[in-house]
Amino acid sequence: MPRNVEIKAQVRDWDRLHAVAAHLAGGPPELIRQVDTFFHAPHGRLKLREFSAERGELIFYERPDAAAAKTSRYEIVATDQPQRLRETLAAALGIRGVVRKERLLYLAGQSRIHLDRVEGLGRFVELEVVLRGGQTATDGRRIAEQLQNKLGISDADLVEGAYVDLIR
Repeated sequence: MPRNVEIKAQVRDWDRLHAVAAHLAGGPPELIRQVDTFFHAPHGRLKLREFSAERGELIFYERPDAAAAKTSRYEIVATDQPQRLRETLAAALGIRGVVRKERLLYLAGQSRIHLDRVEGLGRFVELEVVLRGGQTATDGRRIAEQLQNKLGISDADLVEGAYVDLIR
């Protein structure tokens, strides 16, 4: 199962963070609008991410609910029928919650910097260090913490859990 190391934090200065992320990525971000529907699952989290009526991803992931850098194991399956899949999963498992967000995605090396505007919650930053073959979780935490420092993200702003947990 693929792994990454993640950090999530509230954003205090959106414009400064945007500028630093653009500098680290060497260019402008990609704008992505997402609707994430979370389903009840016996372990981990299961969500359907919808980008459009014809494009989505079913994502299962497991990670600890900790504020510090944490390792996430995940599987992603693409779908061209996200609405039908959502209806089927809702009937089988029930919906836990829905998160709507606008994401600015910056790519910096093996890291993904997400500047998120989350409906009903506000502005956040997520860092994802995608681990390469042979890299350990410790390697990923070191990279994530270095990126956290470069972006000026304070430990006091780190957030536990997923957006769906914060909304509930």
